[in-house]
Amino acid sequence: MGNLFSLTIHVKAEANLFDENEKAYIEEEKTLKVGYVSDRKPVSFTGDNGELSGISRMIFDRIAEISGLNFEYVEIPQGEITYDYLLEAGYDLVTSVEYNEENKKARGILISNPYMSSRKVIVAKEGLKFNTNDSFKVAISTGSQTIKKVIKNQYPNFEIVDYSTMEDCLEAVNKGEADLLIQNQYVVEYWLYKPIYRNLVVIPVMEMKDELCFSAVTPLDASGEKQEEGELLISIIDKSIKQMSDAEIAGYAVTSALENMYEYTFSDFAYQYRYMIIALGIALVLIIGLICMSFSFRLRSIHSKAEAKAKGDFLSAMSHEIRTPLNGLISLNYLMSQNINDRDKMTDYLKQSSAVSQYLLSLLNNILDMSKIQEKQMKLEKKPVDLELLLSAVETLEKGAMENRKINFSMDVDLVYPVIEGDAIRIQQVILNLLDNACKYTQKGGRVNLKVIQKLNNDGNILTEVHVIDNGPGMSEEFQKKIFMPFTQERRTVSQGNQGTGLGLSICALLAENMGGHLSVDSRINEGSHFTFVFLGKQSEYYDDKDKDLLQGENIAAKYDKQYILVAEDNELNGQLMVELLEGEGFKVRRVVNGKQAVKVFSESAEGECKVILMDLLMPEMNGFEATKAIRALERPDAETVKIFASTANTSQEDRDRAFSCGMDDFIAKPINISELFEKLQK
Repeated sequence: MGNLFSLTIHVKAEANLFDENEKAYIEEEKTLKVGYVSDRKPVSFTGDNGELSGISRMIFDRIAEISGLNFEYVEIPQGEITYDYLLEAGYDLVTSVEYNEENKKARGILISNPYMSSRKVIVAKEGLKFNTNDSFKVAISTGSQTIKKVIKNQYPNFEIVDYSTMEDCLEAVNKGEADLLIQNQYVVEYWLYKPIYRNLVVIPVMEMKDELCFSAVTPLDASGEKQEEGELLISIIDKSIKQMSDAEIAGYAVTSALENMYEYTFSDFAYQYRYMIIALGIALVLIIGLICMSFSFRLRSIHSKAEAKAKGDFLSAMSHEIRTPLNGLISLNYLMSQNINDRDKMTDYLKQSSAVSQYLLSLLNNILDMSKIQEKQMKLEKKPVDLELLLSAVETLEKGAMENRKINFSMDVDLVYPVIEGDAIRIQQVILNLLDNACKYTQKGGRVNLKVIQKLNNDGNILTEVHVIDNGPGMSEEFQKKIFMPFTQERRTVSQGNQGTGLGLSICALLAENMGGHLSVDSRINEGSHFTFVFLGKQSEYYDDKDKDLLQGENIAAKYDKQYILVAEDNELNGQLMVELLEGEGFKVRRVVNGKQAVKVFSESAEGECKVILMDLLMPEMNGFEATKAIRALERPDAETVKIFASTANTSQEDRDRAFSCGMDDFIAKPINISELFEKLQK
């Protein structure tokens, strides 16, 4: 993911970048000790390798590349850090220091020019009425000395409360021990993804510039002056920073933010759904019970003995698959009621309950899918499918699992017609299912190969063959005859600990048939398996080689002339990226952070000046649905004709229907497919 958004631009340093004194300093080849605060993710933190990671590390690596300096990174202990401590501990540099006049004049400290500009934001509980003249308790971590001084000078009514870490500060605000937290925007956005902090919000009323720099810790001479060696070091760093473009540093910020997004843990899950886990199990019992009753009623209407036997076998197998995990859920519910005060046991029971519930949920989804396909109620889409893009996504999704099992995963793709008409989601579903099975059943150190080839049928359809080949345990000939029947698993492989619903391949086979193709298998015990998925699709007339240029943003932007695109997006990072993307392609862009502002900007623009509105659905003050209705209700001709696209991560059919009913023209799901966006702008 990091490579996808990285904007790194390598700038080769000029030979005469440094003067003779600076070159002599560099040629000493001594290793400089760099101190950093570890709880400022994604700016600076200790990574999985035990070293400094984040934006600061990327900048240091680039400085080392440009200058030839050597760095060693050491975490600074929690607590109030003084110059004397840094000097005695042997630190040469400190990272992520705020660039301000006070730090410039600090005893024994020399600071570099800023390498990154952000802002400080206020975090508080939702609903807090903020006024700078009121008295508030402000939670500050012990490593944030500069923020303390700013608050004392500018907001004397605020009471500062010290906490050891950033998370301690957030806990204090969340529990009401403190009213506010003031911290760097990047750091705050990382922590607010944690479910326990969902009731905390950023208050955009007080803005403080937050320019980050590096500081050199230099001994003082007899007269109290800072020694020249520190000045040389800062000069080298400043010159190195100057070699980096704004785009390069912005790329580091975006890459680090995306690569180090908050990881959702089991404890987060248990907290967020603490009242629903047991209820989920009960609900699943009722739902699956209704499905069993439905199948039972359907059996009464089947007159054919052969069909009745087949349905009976299916119902018997389904009953077995359901009863086993239900027995586990019932037992877990009893154990939880008996050990409700034992935190360790409850944590273990919840984890087991979650796993069983997920299994039941997947079983229910698969049963419903099978029912829809068999009853011809599942309609496959016929839209342009970019197979190159689809297969690239498949490779990304499977690569991690294959690497974890130390399986050699390879792809051989030969596409004559890369864009065909079909249902991308269902095609991907079949391929992923086949690869997941291959990964699950192939032993560590084995190999899995995905091979895709195409040819033109006599009827003009494109026949695409997908081959998934592994050298796993293989299957008996007898089992291969029934592998695509529901609830079928060969016990000699299941006994090795591989568990599934036994419906995945049945659904894949039905989907393949609905695509005009088939799913087959050829396998030998102890040699491996070869699955072949064949499907048909016409060549897409909408998108072929000669039309690819139409999807380039620059060509489309030229047609917009003096008109602009209005981006309504409250998330700062998403909004910034979208603006930069569109402006980089030549579009004129304006951005607002809520629906109320979107209505105001549109109503104040000249008629026809706003061409398209990219409208997020969930925004503060006025959401996207309300804003769209308000714009459509304005008494001006372009209020009816301006194109409004829903731009949101809420992709359910209910959200889509609501978007269209309130007056939106189209729907763009996040994460946004750039080619799809350009297609819609072209239209």
